[in-house]
Amino acid sequence: MALSMHKDSANNQMDSSKYVRYTPEQVEALERVYAECPKPSSLRRQQLIRECPILSNIEPKQIKVWFQNRRCREKQRKEASRLQTVNRKLTAMNKLLMEENDRLQKQVSHLVYENGYMKQQIHTASAGTTTDNSCESVVMSGQNQQQNPTPQHPNRDANNPAGLLAIAEETLAEFLSKATGTAVDWVQMIGMKPGPDSIGIVAVSRNCSGVAARACGLVSLEPTKVAEILKDRQSWYRDCRCVDVLSIVPTGNGGTIELLYMQTYAPTTLAAARDFWTLRYTTSLEDGSLVICERSLTSSTGGPTGPPSTTFVRAEMLPSGFLVRPCEGGGSIIHIVDHIDLDVWSVPEVLRPLYESSKFLAQKLTIAALQHIRQIAQESSGEIQYSGGRQPAVLRTFSQRLCRGFNDAVNGFVDDGWSLMGTDGVEDVTIAINSSPNKFLGSNYNASMFPAFGGGVLCAKASMLLQNVPPALLVRFLREHRSEWADYGVDAYSAACLKASPYAVPCARPGGFPSTQVILPLAHTIEHEEFLEVVRIEGHAFSPEDVALARDMYLLQLCSGVDENAIGACAQLVFAPIDESFADDALLLPSGFRVIPLDPKSYNPIGRYIPVGMFLIALFLASQDGPAATRTLDLASTMEVGSGNARPAGEADLNGYNLRSVLTIAFQFTFENHTRDNVAAMARQYVRSVVGSVQRVAMAIAPSRFNTQLGPKSLSGSPEALTLARWICRSYRVHTGTELFKAESTAGDAILKQLWHHPDAIICCSVKTNASPVFTFSNQAGLDMLETTLVSLQDIMLDKVLDESGRKILCSEFSKIMQQGFASLPAGICVSSMNRPVSYEQVVAWKVLNDDDSNHCLAFMFINWSFV
Repeated sequence: MALSMHKDSANNQMDSSKYVRYTPEQVEALERVYAECPKPSSLRRQQLIRECPILSNIEPKQIKVWFQNRRCREKQRKEASRLQTVNRKLTAMNKLLMEENDRLQKQVSHLVYENGYMKQQIHTASAGTTTDNSCESVVMSGQNQQQNPTPQHPNRDANNPAGLLAIAEETLAEFLSKATGTAVDWVQMIGMKPGPDSIGIVAVSRNCSGVAARACGLVSLEPTKVAEILKDRQSWYRDCRCVDVLSIVPTGNGGTIELLYMQTYAPTTLAAARDFWTLRYTTSLEDGSLVICERSLTSSTGGPTGPPSTTFVRAEMLPSGFLVRPCEGGGSIIHIVDHIDLDVWSVPEVLRPLYESSKFLAQKLTIAALQHIRQIAQESSGEIQYSGGRQPAVLRTFSQRLCRGFNDAVNGFVDDGWSLMGTDGVEDVTIAINSSPNKFLGSNYNASMFPAFGGGVLCAKASMLLQNVPPALLVRFLREHRSEWADYGVDAYSAACLKASPYAVPCARPGGFPSTQVILPLAHTIEHEEFLEVVRIEGHAFSPEDVALARDMYLLQLCSGVDENAIGACAQLVFAPIDESFADDALLLPSGFRVIPLDPKSYNPIGRYIPVGMFLIALFLASQDGPAATRTLDLASTMEVGSGNARPAGEADLNGYNLRSVLTIAFQFTFENHTRDNVAAMARQYVRSVVGSVQRVAMAIAPSRFNTQLGPKSLSGSPEALTLARWICRSYRVHTGTELFKAESTAGDAILKQLWHHPDAIICCSVKTNASPVFTFSNQAGLDMLETTLVSLQDIMLDKVLDESGRKILCSEFSKIMQQGFASLPAGICVSSMNRPVSYEQVVAWKVLNDDDSNHCLAFMFINWSFV
């Protein structure tokens, strides 16, 4: 009885302990511990009770429950905050879409009215009631309305603020009519879906003077901060060389008028760079919005005359700018308009599509501004975390320095100290030198690059026209397969610029020393259109004289335009040697590649998803075509304006894929005065070898070659390929008792052709003791499944493709395969070289025997595979 009463008393105590009321002092003590460790261990909780007498009356179990509840409340608060943020974004986006809908309705009404009016005039003209001249005047008036004519104004006194304010107010009105009105016929860009996490609404102009683009988006920054960032054009516009504010005039309404002179880089070596002389007006609207609008000052607009331009072509900026509106609950809604006239008639005819494309303008300028703002907003909020302990601003600075250094090399401005060297009789490669250390000391370089007894920087550059080559695919290949075009000895010489004593000038040769590269990611932008990474090039010595070069080297590399979902105007790969310390002020001497599409349909999906399969076969065909192949053209033969560059009828692509791109290559090297000529000869030879490699790659991945010329026929002359195909089929028949496929003919290369085009993925891998199985051969379906090429297939190991379950099954069945000759493995998941999961229904594995019935390799057939 006493024992029962004791148990009841204990149970009552436990029940009462479930509902503990904590004093403020107890809560404060627990909160202090929670701030340091939200999930303390059992020992830590017991230690807490011992160290805090005020918690002595609380059981450890209740302390554990308090921390569980506290973590739950914290999670709920974060989720509620996230949902509130999403709701604010959706509300703001809904408001933006409603405004866009109103604008489109006005535009539709205007077009319907114009259409009716035009029909009426045409009907009247056909009835003979008007003259041809009047009908022509009607048509011309419709065109003039879309041409956005600029009103003529007398020149205004530069010292008269009232005159400048008049220009500024006119610029403001015209800019707002483009940003929120119907002054320009905007057409939304395909693929720019609006939403809370999208970049925004992006549109390009149709039938207006010059090229124009517009973007609207949301960012979680206050309007003043957004305006401050956008006005710093050099921080986000990669093609901006400099912006000089020559005069600042305050206005009576609290705004400012600035007279700006801006220089921009040319994207290629084939056209002059542009400069702008503009007036920028910053002011506030009645609703609290901030406006930064800008336009060129010309004889038609009035205003002071700008600085003279000799090496630049003066371009005109029509009313453009930024409208930044405060958003309820914080953040901003941004409207961006860019409208410029690049004087297209001053560039070679082959490059005119580049200067006439509103889409190119949107991708290089308008979207770049919006992406930069969104990047900084997410970095400020802590949504983006970078590994390595480097601040986002430092990583952005590295990216800007790489781009700026590459642009400097491509343009080679005289006022930076660049001068041209004489040629060796062939004009395909341009050599420029810069022996002005003072200029480099003020930018990205250091005195250690310039020896005390004289030296400088040498740049070898070339440009070429590519036909039917997707830029993203080409640059992706150059990034992932550096050994296909780079020379290890030249890389070592470039890395030596960071040391006191450079190596001897190498002799560039295809292939160079064998090496492998390891790509270490540093950072990427939120839309994944740009990647910053460190590349470690692992050196290997194969002879005593190579020991000096057998060391690892490091490159800082920037890659853009290679992601399928990225929005980029061009694909680019820029890199610079760095030392092992990789300091924040590391010296950078960038080199690399830039591929710019010239046609309006530059990012046609047909060209963005072409597999790189059959690459080795295509290289064989490319090498047979010789240097006179027509798919890759030296632009020197097409530079004359009006020379007519129509493609021959035979060049028309069967699938209608007709993409032209211009490729620009630039490599920089340091030199000492006594080695200048040797470095120039090496650089010229090296760039020519790189051009040859890129030409072969470009021709191999051109889609039309897959449609018309490619196939296993290029392997017909290879007895190894025919023999392997025969071994694979014969071994399958011997081990399984069935035919791999019904041979239509055993003559010639019929078996190889059928194996190559077999719908299931057939892949062979090596069988070596004490080494992981490495793939050695694959048919087309296997290359597509692994998302690789015949060149890089040997870099893929079997155990990296199979998942954990697949590896276990293979290990358990391996003895059966070796004893019986084959085995069937169940359905599973494997991974491609691009880390995409691939499902398959069954795998048949068998030994491939040679003519002596010895084990040659293992073959795997993945049946009914598909990407998950």
